[in-house]
Amino acid sequence: MDTIFARATPPGRSGVAIIRISGPRALEVPSLFEAAPISPRKPALRTLRQDGAILDEALLLAFSDGQSFTGEPVLEIQCHGSIAVVNALLNRLETFEGLRPAEAGEFTRRALQNERLDLPQVEALADLIDAETEMQRQQALRGVSGQFSAQAEGWRSQLIRAAALLEATIDFADEEVPVDVTPEVLGILTSLQSDFQAAIAAVPFAERVRQGFEVAIVGAPNVGKSTLLNALAGREAALTSEIAGTTRDVVEVRMDLSGLPVTLLDTAGVREGQDPVERAGITLARKRAEAADLRIFLGPPPDGMQPDPEDILAHPKADVDHIDGQFSISGKTGLGLDALIAAIQARLSARQPVDPGATHSRHATAIRRARAALESAQTRLEYGNDFPELAAQDMREALLSLDGLLGRIGVEDLLGEIFSSFCIGK
Repeated sequence: MDTIFARATPPGRSGVAIIRISGPRALEVPSLFEAAPISPRKPALRTLRQDGAILDEALLLAFSDGQSFTGEPVLEIQCHGSIAVVNALLNRLETFEGLRPAEAGEFTRRALQNERLDLPQVEALADLIDAETEMQRQQALRGVSGQFSAQAEGWRSQLIRAAALLEATIDFADEEVPVDVTPEVLGILTSLQSDFQAAIAAVPFAERVRQGFEVAIVGAPNVGKSTLLNALAGREAALTSEIAGTTRDVVEVRMDLSGLPVTLLDTAGVREGQDPVERAGITLARKRAEAADLRIFLGPPPDGMQPDPEDILAHPKADVDHIDGQFSISGKTGLGLDALIAAIQARLSARQPVDPGATHSRHATAIRRARAALESAQTRLEYGNDFPELAAQDMREALLSLDGLLGRIGVEDLLGEIFSSFCIGK
């Protein structure tokens, strides 16, 4: 396998930059730069040279085979972060035989191939790199730590136990088996299906945490929707005017709301449109509001829009109208905004499953296949044990789905898409 290298820190000027090298020749690199070798896990300051000329003075950190992120020998060069220094070192590395620039996600792919990570951990690592809010960080870290992988391995162990019990009755069909294993097998299948259902139900929330919740601000024209959006965003994101119908399109602002990734939607005022453009904006406003995770109604809900129990009914312009109530707010003065933000955060957070594990639609698809196979196996066993071979085959299908979930089989077409989302140095 080639030795690969890449800059692991973002491009551009910085105080320090890190160049990562992984592969069989990684620990030879100091000598290639005319520097003394270093011991694994013992950082050492070295002067790096090319034909006697100094390129930079850098801190080197080595990891031996099996002790690194990739599972291979790894060397990290912590050099000065100027563009010129980094380019000089990268250009020099490219001249060494057996070394080549890494492709996107290749370090992480090698970690997968060397069983340092499984596929759910790889996906979680990509989520962690992209995390912008506290809840995204927490969710990704649970995946990187192997929490969901351990849960899936537990399912797999239980399923292997059930399959082994059933296979025993097949192998010894001509002999008298001392114990009827069917009740234990059915108990395992029932328990697993319950776990699978809970895991599938958790995925929509996890997807929303990763992609962001949508909160639509809805109301009649000129009730203060754009002013509220600007107040929550802390900047002039939408044009405000006393002229009704100013907002013709949906204005989106992505923000971190108490750790939650939220996209606020400022929609067109809902009324009988005065011209084709405004009518189109109102139609779009209704569609986006209906699809949003939560709606904030400023004033009475428009005709034809029925609030859900979790939606927030607010009294706008409370500084002018002097209305007292739970959600009497003013985007202009900030009155009631803290209570509004707390309510949004509480309503969205309440949707979080008690024990979140699966976080991607791919996980839900694999678990759904496994559950369908177990349902089939359970049905066969409950209606007689005349065809245990068919039930055993159903269990094998479920095991294959779990193996695909963990990245052990049948995911080659998926890997390219997953790793293309990583930066070159990861």
